[in-house]
Amino acid sequence: MDTGILILRLLVGLLVAGHGVQKISSHLGGKGLEGGTEEFRADGFRGGALTALAAGGGQIGSGLLLAAGLLTPLAATGTVGVMTVALTVKRHNGLWVQNDGYEYPLVLIGTAVALAATGPGAWSADAALGLTPYPLWWAALALAAGLGSGLLARLVLHRAPATPAIAQR
Repeated sequence: MDTGILILRLLVGLLVAGHGVQKISSHLGGKGLEGGTEEFRADGFRGGALTALAAGGGQIGSGLLLAAGLLTPLAATGTVGVMTVALTVKRHNGLWVQNDGYEYPLVLIGTAVALAATGPGAWSADAALGLTPYPLWWAALALAAGLGSGLLARLVLHRAPATPAIAQR
């Protein structure tokens, strides 16, 4: 079981961190901070470079913590938060990724919460530091706090769509 959890942590954590690197640099196929800023503006977010830095930094930090199995409930909360924002951006495209849907963010949210529920396993920084096992309620807290922070970020940073002017008769 610990081997499976380790593989899952490394895969998901490093993918989330890599996604953050793409937001703020030209590494891993990213378009630099300017490209990350433009991506957020195109998706209707305000804040410019600061928004891209916050999102990229959140993804890098939570992804690396998840991969290391360090402070796993906090790492899961961060992953759920940033992926909730991504899910809200893609939700109008439906579920499936081939239509640019929210399938991938949903899988990452579910995996992060599952890791918070199972714990990071014996081969983790949490285990080495004696922080495990975490009580199961940490998983519920990670889900609630992650969803709440992601939805709050969306509410605060997303511009309302322009309303068409009412035609005069």
